[in-house]
Order: sequence, then C-alpha cells, then structure tokens
Amino acid sequence: MKIILVGQGPFGEKVLEALIKSKEEIVASFSPADKRGEGMHIVAEKAGISSFRPKAMKDPGVYDLFVKLQPDVVALAFVTEIIPETLLTVPVLGSICYHPSLLPRHRGASAINWSIIQGDTRTGLTVFWVDKGIDTGPILLQKEIDIGPDDTTGSLYFNKLFSMGVDAMAESIALIKSGQAQKIRQDESLATYEPPCDDKVAQIDFKKPIDEIYNLIRGCDPQPGAYVVFEGKKIRFYDTKKSPQKTGKQPGEIVSIDDAGLSIAVNGGSIKAGKVRVDKGEKVNPIEFAQKMNLKPGDRL
Repeated sequence: MKIILVGQGPFGEKVLEALIKSKEEIVASFSPADKRGEGMHIVAEKAGISSFRPKAMKDPGVYDLFVKLQPDVVALAFVTEIIPETLLTVPVLGSICYHPSLLPRHRGASAINWSIIQGDTRTGLTVFWVDKGIDTGPILLQKEIDIGPDDTTGSLYFNKLFSMGVDAMAESIALIKSGQAQKIRQDESLATYEPPCDDKVAQIDFKKPIDEIYNLIRGCDPQPGAYVVFEGKKIRFYDTKKSPQKTGKQPGEIVSIDDAGLSIAVNGGSIKAGKVRVDKGEKVNPIEFAQKMNLKPGDRL
C-alpha cells in the first residue's frame, strides 16, 4: 500500500519514523519549506524516501507529483494549511488526518486549548477520513484520555496526545492496509467549532468566577498566554495554581509576591502564577516581574 505522508514539526517527524519502523511503503514525504519541515526532511532522506518541500500544498506542481506517485493513501500528520480538494481525489483509498479532540467536538485549529478553556474533563484524539469540510469527515478511530485538573494545553499535548497520536496514525494505516478501517459518520448535532485561540479570546477578566479564569489561563498555556492589560502592556500568566481560600481582596488585587508565585485575588479565591511575561519579553519569575513593573501587594491589575 503506497503512502504519502504530509506533515510538519516533531509530530510529523515521529509519525514518519513510526511508519518507517512498521516497514510501510512510503512513496513520498511532504513538509513545509521552512524550519517546520526540516525534521521530516532529514528522516525521509536518511530512509531513502523522496522528500518534497513546496511553499504551499496548493501549488500546481504538488498535484502533478501526487498523480505521478499514485498513492493509495495520503496521511496528514499535523497540517496547518487547508489541503486543496483536488489532492484529496488522488489517493485510491482516501486521505486520513489526525485531530487532537473527540470529534465532532472541538473542530478547528485550537482543539486542545478549547477543551480546557471550556472545562472538559475528558478529551482525546480522532483519526478521520478527510473530506472537503473542516474536520467533518467520517471517523476511522478515536482514543480517550482524562484532562487533569491542573493540565495545560502544553502538558496535555506533550505528555499525552503527542505519543498517543503517533501510535494512532500507525494503527490507522495498519487498519486500512488490512481492510478493517471504519468510516463512522460524525453526528452533526454534537458538533462544535471554535475560532483559533489567540489574543482575541485570551484576555482575562478577574471579575469572572475562579474556575473560568483558571481554565482560560491553562488553556492558553503555553500559547498565546492569557493576559491582562496593565499600563498599556500585556501581562501574560503561566504555571498557575488556584486556591479557593477567600482573600478579602478585590478581584485583580495582588495578594502576595514571592518565589512561589504572584497571587492575585479573583471571585472565589486566588490565582497564583509561577511565571509572568510582559509583552514579547521572556518569561520571568514573579519577583523579577514585580521589580520591573514596580508592583507590590495591594496594587491592582
């Protein structure tokens, strides 16, 4: 079974390595022309696999290559651009894609972020058959995991969904190869679609309930970083913990600043940030941040 793998970054690299280890017939690797595609390119070259790095998958030359390679399956491993529908018609058996949520819930580019922001306690991954919609195709397989009460987008992805996703892609290829791959139609009545998790949704309102604030901060850690605007600068918070103990302070008021963190009063308790970043600067500890911004307990963000 001839396979084209399209991907980028460490995830695409590890999926490629897994398929090579499984002795699958990979006829080509496609990855971005910039540094995001370097890892896959190196792995492919070492294995003697043709590696292509177009500026965009919509380039006409890509379609010509797909037709020439005659793949049975195209596997998408972390692809951030929309794949042209013309490419999806080329593989004989179809195209599959990894998505880090339990589809049809959390379609879109920021699925992990939103699962935490919205307070989900379980999530997982889906490998689905690609169609012309965004994350709408039939489900091939799914895996579920718990979201820990202190998980961040970073911990959930790197500690759980990354390695599980690599294995799921290899398992999906094996199922297709053996003729056992499912095509389960998604239930549109359960579908949700959220926008990219960026600064448009990452601003903190300390007047909101503690759990809502905590989920937003965790869901935006490490990117884009949930923030408040103070003296014209975006102050972003990371490595946070929450405490339900009442402080007697106004929402947004600094309760304490020490090596353990910057504690801020909110409705229902306090939030303590272990790291803080100002605008596009580096993450720093709370004491360094307070000194730089001339802040002290009692000041209000």
